[in-house]
Amino acid sequence: MIRVGHGYDVHRFAENRELFLGGVKIDYEFGLLGHSDADVLLHAVSDALLGAAALGDIGRHFPDSDERYKGIDSMILLKHVVALLKEKGYTVVNIDATVIAQKPKIGKFTRQMAENIASACQIDSDCVNVKATTEENLGFTGRLEGISSHAVCLIEK
Repeated sequence: MIRVGHGYDVHRFAENRELFLGGVKIDYEFGLLGHSDADVLLHAVSDALLGAAALGDIGRHFPDSDERYKGIDSMILLKHVVALLKEKGYTVVNIDATVIAQKPKIGKFTRQMAENIASACQIDSDCVNVKATTEENLGFTGRLEGISSHAVCLIEK
């Protein structure tokens, strides 16, 4: 059996925070606001995987009301999601993700992001694709208010 999942996440920029995308620390004047490290890309990937397996979303598994997840590295969360899928007999086939950000420019980091995601999901790096785009100065990302991400995945049992 094969299943498809879609994930979406958004975080606003915040001062005095580090910026993490796909497990890569990016030097930028702002980070993203969130209970965890606010890695919007990893959150979208995690939600896609959970959705494909009909296991809810990251808010259900890692609520922002739980202090255990305050400041947590989202790679840890993604690895936990993969473990949940494995318990249900699923393996990840592939992931395609898009980061939407006017700034910073992240194209030079997307290969490392894909490799980080592949490692966490225990799949070959050729099975993960990460893209970056802007919204041509439109919307909240275009106004430099934050970053969003979409992810689509395929899992199989």
